[in-house]
Amino acid sequence: MEILKKEQYPEYEAFVHSHINGGFTQSLNWTKVKNNWQSEVVVSRNKWGNIVGGALILIMKMPVVGASMLYCPRGPVCDYRDKEVLKDLLDGALEVAKQYNGYILKWDPCVMADDEETIGILKELGFSFQPGAKHHETIQTRHNYLIRLPQTGTEDDLFMTIGRKSRYCVRYALKNGVECRVCDKKTGLDDFYRIYQDTGARDSFSVRPKEYLERFLDAFGDDIRLYVTYFQEEPITGAITVQYAGKTCHVYGATSNQHRELNANYLMQWEMIRWAFQNHCQIYDFQGVTIDPAEDEHLYGVYMFKKSFKNGELVEYAGEFNYIINPTAYTLVQSAQKAKDTLGSIKKRFSGQR
Repeated sequence: MEILKKEQYPEYEAFVHSHINGGFTQSLNWTKVKNNWQSEVVVSRNKWGNIVGGALILIMKMPVVGASMLYCPRGPVCDYRDKEVLKDLLDGALEVAKQYNGYILKWDPCVMADDEETIGILKELGFSFQPGAKHHETIQTRHNYLIRLPQTGTEDDLFMTIGRKSRYCVRYALKNGVECRVCDKKTGLDDFYRIYQDTGARDSFSVRPKEYLERFLDAFGDDIRLYVTYFQEEPITGAITVQYAGKTCHVYGATSNQHRELNANYLMQWEMIRWAFQNHCQIYDFQGVTIDPAEDEHLYGVYMFKKSFKNGELVEYAGEFNYIINPTAYTLVQSAQKAKDTLGSIKKRFSGQR
């Protein structure tokens, strides 16, 4: 086990970028986006000194109690069946916790919900786990819709796999004058942000500040794209999509209230799938959905849209694994959060009566 110094970070970045379980939120570039968090990197090495496991740990000091939450988003990165490596990474994270007065460690690996072996190993190491957690109970959504991309064939071959309806909608958008552009911050971010705000207001979700999206675009350079579709120079849909470790992930999306009949979202998704295929990614990840409309009606609608791409599949991750380091601080934080939620519910109820 080793807690890396900054001059060792390129070695970690190369490991995560090439690992099958790597992801953009375990990249050091992610710390440039999450600049209000502190961070540390823990690795496990084999007998030859090579990294065989790694974890980017984000650290947030909680108000009132003064203790810190340690969060490993979509990590750690390793062979999840290797208990020795997982134990190394846990030991390293607990050393980090001592430095930052940590009260809880959250791991959020890409472990499937039916992977009983890995779940069992993590429980043996002392993690608690809530199977079947609801959409609002985890930081990352547990259900993703993704396409496993072929590594041979042509774009025309790939296009024929996305489903008859999706092909029709892509062609319809093109026929009716919709144009999908890859933009930069200067040419497209303002347009994207307007429709992103409209989408948030319509579908009742919180939007990220514009500065956050700027940091995201800056952090990943040529591995991130801002897509915007236009009809008669009016922006009607947009997306921010990042490529990392053989995956292309559609992270943020927006749809205008206008011209929805033009099916611009289908064209935009196809262009992003093409980008993934051109760069030999193994996976195009539509990202989070919910399969229960009662949990989140908006995300359920998103799922039905994504599901229309017939060559995709729904995957269910196990969810978060929590290691309680300081039970007293954990109880205090939970109580404070419950009180905050109750106050918010009361305010919402009374504001609705005015």
